[in-house]
Amino acid sequence: MFNRKLAFSLPLLALLGAGAAHAETVSVFCASTEFELCTKAAAAWKEKTGNEAKINKMPALLDDAIPLYQQLLAAKSTDVDVLFLDVIWLGMFKNNLLDISTLVPKADQDQHFASTLNAAKLDGKLVAMPAYMDVGLMFYRKDLLEKYGKPAPKTWEELTATAKEIQDKERADGKTDMWGYAWQAKSFEGLTCDAIELIGSSGGGNIISDDGKVTIDNPAAVGALTLAKSWIGTISPEGVLNYDEEASRAVFESGNAVFHRNWPYVWGTSQTKGSAVIDKVGMMPLPVGKAGEKSSGCLGPMYYGVSKFSTKPDVAANFVDFITGPEMQKMRAVDAAFNPSITALYTDPDVLKKIPFLKDNQQAFADSASRPSGYTGTSYNRVSQAFYRSVHDMLSGSKEVESGLKDLAARLEKLKESR
Repeated sequence: MFNRKLAFSLPLLALLGAGAAHAETVSVFCASTEFELCTKAAAAWKEKTGNEAKINKMPALLDDAIPLYQQLLAAKSTDVDVLFLDVIWLGMFKNNLLDISTLVPKADQDQHFASTLNAAKLDGKLVAMPAYMDVGLMFYRKDLLEKYGKPAPKTWEELTATAKEIQDKERADGKTDMWGYAWQAKSFEGLTCDAIELIGSSGGGNIISDDGKVTIDNPAAVGALTLAKSWIGTISPEGVLNYDEEASRAVFESGNAVFHRNWPYVWGTSQTKGSAVIDKVGMMPLPVGKAGEKSSGCLGPMYYGVSKFSTKPDVAANFVDFITGPEMQKMRAVDAAFNPSITALYTDPDVLKKIPFLKDNQQAFADSASRPSGYTGTSYNRVSQAFYRSVHDMLSGSKEVESGLKDLAARLEKLKESR
């Protein structure tokens, strides 16, 4: 049994790092797309502490790691110390993650956006630390807004009107493929994100509240989804019902959409060779449903946590603190344009040179909305699937919005209890 009274403190571990006799090795899972970044972080940690991090590459499709994690944790395996985690996995694995609230200094925790850190605080424990941010944002054709003298819209109603006006005028000018708004309405997890943003920014809550109350059946949610339904066939093509992130991005980057909701990575792709909108793109927080509400872009950050079955919890937590700290988050931002979860980096000149939009969109990260994965835990996937399938039926006209939300609420009452 690990005896914390005999454990070295984290500062002492760092001091002993120079002595090879005291060096420790921890096993770390890292996304395949970030393998080089993780390896670079491991080398920097070794130089600082003398300890080693063995980096294990996760499957190319991140969700394929879920059964691998489930197998390792069910077996109480000591073969892995540090886990790379999607925000919606935190509730799923919370009972197998170590509470690191006392192992990561409070000052280090406080450097992160509160919304991002709080998403990892479950049942009174801190089960992971944020590695980087992701949040839904609105991209738009700044050249077209300037052409027609339109300001960037603050509300969804303003976006609807502006999108329709510019779309119609561009079509009259011969651009017959132009649409006002490209987004994700396919029946998949991305629709959960898009719908939460619409509903949350309209004052309609977050599907299931943190205390377990199903909140989705309310007038604000009805209004938000009714508005979204009105977009299909008017400012959005019928095909949007089958659009995921990449399909909708293709429409925008081909020059055929005025507005486009997506994740921050589109800033980079829209400015690369082959894009028809290079130097024509603006970006802003998502609109609100009504004045006074928060932008509510869906929170999509990634985290690192420590397995409860690690035999080196203090060393593993030290690595988590290091790889999620300001030095490594800056490295990720500068080397690969990952958005930091540390607020101070939003004014860092080197980071802003790589990701110039950050200074204008800090509020979007601060006002982000979480999916209800913390409360629902292992039943989150079933809850999300029921939600996005039901919303898709409402958007396509298979169900009426008001009655559809009542039916959905009743279904979620049953599903939430299976967590």
